[in-house]
Amino acid sequence: MKFRPCIDIHAGVVKQIVGSTLTDLKHDAAGPVTNFVSALSAAEYAAMYKRDGLRGGHIIMLGAGEANEAAAQSALATFPLGMQVGGGITADNCRAYLDKGASHVIVTSYVFRNGQIDMDRLARLRDVAGKERLVLDLSCRKKADGRFYIMTDRWQIFTDVFLSETLLVDLAQYCDEYLVHAVDVEGKRCGIQEELVDLLGRWAPIPVTYAGGARSIDDLELVRRIGHNKVDLSIGSALDIFGGDIPYDAVVAWHQKQQQ
Repeated sequence: MKFRPCIDIHAGVVKQIVGSTLTDLKHDAAGPVTNFVSALSAAEYAAMYKRDGLRGGHIIMLGAGEANEAAAQSALATFPLGMQVGGGITADNCRAYLDKGASHVIVTSYVFRNGQIDMDRLARLRDVAGKERLVLDLSCRKKADGRFYIMTDRWQIFTDVFLSETLLVDLAQYCDEYLVHAVDVEGKRCGIQEELVDLLGRWAPIPVTYAGGARSIDDLELVRRIGHNKVDLSIGSALDIFGGDIPYDAVVAWHQKQQQ
């Protein structure tokens, strides 16, 4: 198991946002709920992760725009092939990010349309990016029927696709890894969604990173145990480098011990 770092970029600035509060609506004056705004640049976080040997983290551009793209590209240039990038990735632009230093591109909404998986788009992405450099973001929310449904469009829209062992096995033919945010707890520091971690550990045949709800360094051991030592953990708002209480240095030490 590994710790996977993150860099979330909004309006060109590194922030920690409650992802479910993002919206495309221009008249939404309230804006997203922001937990933390950093004085450090995306490139400075990338340099930190590079220094500490934390590979495989994700850079997420929260919204379109040149400022987000510039910040993401500066981070990729700082840690070449060390981080993945997502946010508005398509078959048309994925190669540009890979060529600028991304180890992988992360995709959700481009391949989920009208509630279903667009297999033509998914196949095209695999062919353009390469299976070994594609991550599918299967961020999800639980419905009353007990299933975890994949969310799209800034996590505002439910698809008709729910997580299952069959789905994870089938999609693994197209990508190298999965990234799964637990939308109901993401950014809230209210605890890991344990049922989801357990399912991912039992079902996913390829590497998978879980994000959402971490609030204590003990959550690293919790995810290692209930994820059957197969699920990596990303921690955002709860880390002290993002205004939280969990010491980043302690997380790095835990991670490095696991890799020995």
